[in-house]
Amino acid sequence: MYNILTLNKIAACGTSRFSDKYTCSADIENPTAIMVRSASMHDMELSPETIAIARAGAGTNNIPVDECAKKGVVVFNTPGANANAVKELVICGLFMASRKIAAAVDWCRTLKGEGEAVGKLVEKGKSNFAGPEIAGKTLGVIGLGAIGFKVAQAAEALGMKIVGYDPFLSDTVKSMLSENTVVYDDINDVFKASDYITLHIPLNDATKGTLNSETFALCKDGVRVLNFARGGLVDNSALKDALSSGKCAAYVVDFPDDEIIGVDGVTAIPHLGASTPESEDNCAVMAADELIGYIERGEIKNSVNLPALTDLGEVNGNRVCVICEESAVESVKSALGSAAKSAVKKGFGYVAADNADETKLAGIDGIIRIRVIG
Repeated sequence: MYNILTLNKIAACGTSRFSDKYTCSADIENPTAIMVRSASMHDMELSPETIAIARAGAGTNNIPVDECAKKGVVVFNTPGANANAVKELVICGLFMASRKIAAAVDWCRTLKGEGEAVGKLVEKGKSNFAGPEIAGKTLGVIGLGAIGFKVAQAAEALGMKIVGYDPFLSDTVKSMLSENTVVYDDINDVFKASDYITLHIPLNDATKGTLNSETFALCKDGVRVLNFARGGLVDNSALKDALSSGKCAAYVVDFPDDEIIGVDGVTAIPHLGASTPESEDNCAVMAADELIGYIERGEIKNSVNLPALTDLGEVNGNRVCVICEESAVESVKSALGSAAKSAVKKGFGYVAADNADETKLAGIDGIIRIRVIG
């Protein structure tokens, strides 16, 4: 019996993927695996029995990913499952950045009770909320992954010119982009060229404060910025200076914090990017399938901290699965036999072999976890 702990409400179409070999509940003490959406796990003590965590979403900032790898716990995410939902909200954000729609709606509420004077007040006040059309403007897409790619396609269909930057852009995605899309090798060229900038990159030490005082200085006056990725990608102090000076005309963010809520020019949305029933269903199903594949077959797909090893097929007799330091991979493979399959990532290795003798692994340095399936 496998035990799955849910830290958030997970869509039933996901949890129903588990067979009667599983117990899935929010009240499990020593789970085999954990399904989570937004709950923070940084202060959570993991059970020694926990072998995997599946994040029903893309970002994993709420999970101690590196520490999990050191403990032999695979962390999965669900890339692309919520891409359409986020894309639609980004397109909404484009219009909100241009036309001051949120501020205009709030102002209209103040007219309640004015009776027959409402019409005249509307005509007098509407000029305060005028803004440009997006057609013909240049949108800079920083990060052309599952979401950024969809945003680029949709914005171009609305008449925008697209420039982009992604140092990890795959040949497949590049071939699918419109021939009119310009992909720069230097992110600074995106800042210089764009009327609008939308961020679709992960938050890490390298990307924190991607928009800062120096990069804002490269932008056109009146640039409009959309952030539906992570709040820390934009330096709040630099943003407020840019809004005050007119360098930035509008900032639409799906990750509000106390420092920017209420600042003139900021439209803060309460993290609604993936808040659609379709997205939640897609993420739940993908997360469940990732856990099933790993628990029952040892397959790793869409892990953010350990190597991918897929298409292992059904277990034939038994399957020995080893998580180890990268330096130990060759020794582990030698011990498990010539049929062993392996992969490495970020200093970690993963090796799987059918009908192997796990006792031959004794004495090999760098092994983190050994699991035998079957």
